[in-house]
Amino acid sequence: MEFNVSSAGLLKGILDVSKAIPAKTALPILENFLFVLKDGQLEITASDQELTLRTIVAVDSTAEEGSIAVPARQMTDLLKALPDQPITVKTTGEGSFECIWSNGNSSLPYFPAADYPEIKGAGEDARTATIPASVLAEGISSTIYATADDEMRPAMNGIFFDMEPESTTLVASDSHKLICYTTREVRTDEKASFILHKKPAGVLKSIIDKDDEDVTVSFDSSTVVFSFGATMMVCRLIVGKFPEYRKVIPQNNANILKIDRAQLLNTVRRVAVCANKASNHIKFELKPGQIEITAQDLGFALAAYEKLGCDYNGDELGIGFKSSFLIEILSNMTCGTVVIKFADPRRAALIVPAEEEEESEKICGILMPIMVS
Repeated sequence: MEFNVSSAGLLKGILDVSKAIPAKTALPILENFLFVLKDGQLEITASDQELTLRTIVAVDSTAEEGSIAVPARQMTDLLKALPDQPITVKTTGEGSFECIWSNGNSSLPYFPAADYPEIKGAGEDARTATIPASVLAEGISSTIYATADDEMRPAMNGIFFDMEPESTTLVASDSHKLICYTTREVRTDEKASFILHKKPAGVLKSIIDKDDEDVTVSFDSSTVVFSFGATMMVCRLIVGKFPEYRKVIPQNNANILKIDRAQLLNTVRRVAVCANKASNHIKFELKPGQIEITAQDLGFALAAYEKLGCDYNGDELGIGFKSSFLIEILSNMTCGTVVIKFADPRRAALIVPAEEEEESEKICGILMPIMVS
C-alpha cells in the first residue's frame, strides 16, 4: 500500500471514526483503524463490535492499493502533532509502514487486514427512511438526557424511534420523566420502530455535520445503519419492547400554569440550592396569578422560597418535584414560554411549549411528582 494525502484530511477522517475505538477490549485488533485503499479513496473503519464508524478520505495519488490495520493511538497522536502538509503513507513489507513528511518520517507497525472482524450492516429485509441531519441532531439532543441506566429494563436505556406514515416521534424515559420529540419531516410508508442505545445516539449527535442535508437510516430487527456525507455508522439495536408511552401522556390536566421558561428555570435553580442533597425535593404552591417555590433541608437548617407572578388558571395546588429532573427538562427546551398542566399532587405533570411557540407540537415532557410534606 502506498498513497499521498493531506495530513489534515487524514486527521479529520480518523477523528471522525475514533469514537468507536474501545478503551478496553479483549480483541487487540480493535485498537487499530482499518485502512482500505481502493479506487483513489481511503476507507477508514473503527469498531468496538457494538458500534462501527466508517468514513472515506480522498487521497491525492495512489501508487499501490491495499488494506492494513494501523495502531489508532499512535496514528492519531502523530497526525495531531504534524502541521498541515502532504504526507506519504506506504508499507515496507516487514510488518511496518512509514509516514513520510517534508522533513522527516516515522515507522509504525501494522497488522493484517484479514484479522479485522467483518462488519455486517442491516439485512436484506431492512427498512429505510431519510431524516434531515438537523432534525435528527435536534431530536437526539432533546431526548437523550431522559434515558435510563436500568440493567433490568434495557429498553429504557435508549431512544425509541416510533415511525409512522404521518410523523416520527423520538421518545426517552427513565420512569420518572418522559420526553417526546415529534417531527413531520420524517415519514415512512408503514409503521416501524427501533430502540437506539444512548451511547451510539450520543456519538451520532456529535459527528453529524449540520451541513449534511439528509441522513439515510436502514434498520432491521437487530442492526441500524446511519449514512451521511462520507460517513457511515453501524450499531446494534436494543432488543426489547418500549413501554406504551402514549398511554401515560396526560390528556385532561385542567390546572394550567403559563410562565416564562428562563425565569422559572432560574428560580428553581436558586431555590434548589437549599434542597436536601439526597432527594433534591422542591415544592410548588400554586394560586391564581402566583406560584411559590420552596425547598428545605431540616438536617442542615437550610430553607429557601421564592414567589413569582404567573398566568395560572386552576385550583389552589401544592405539588412536589425532584428539582434536578425539572431543571433538566426546562434547560433542554428552547421555547420562551412554557406551559405546565397539573391534575393533582399525585399525578404526572405535562410540560409543553406555549401554543404560540414554534415548537409547541414538537416537544412534550412528563414529570412524575413526589410527596412533599
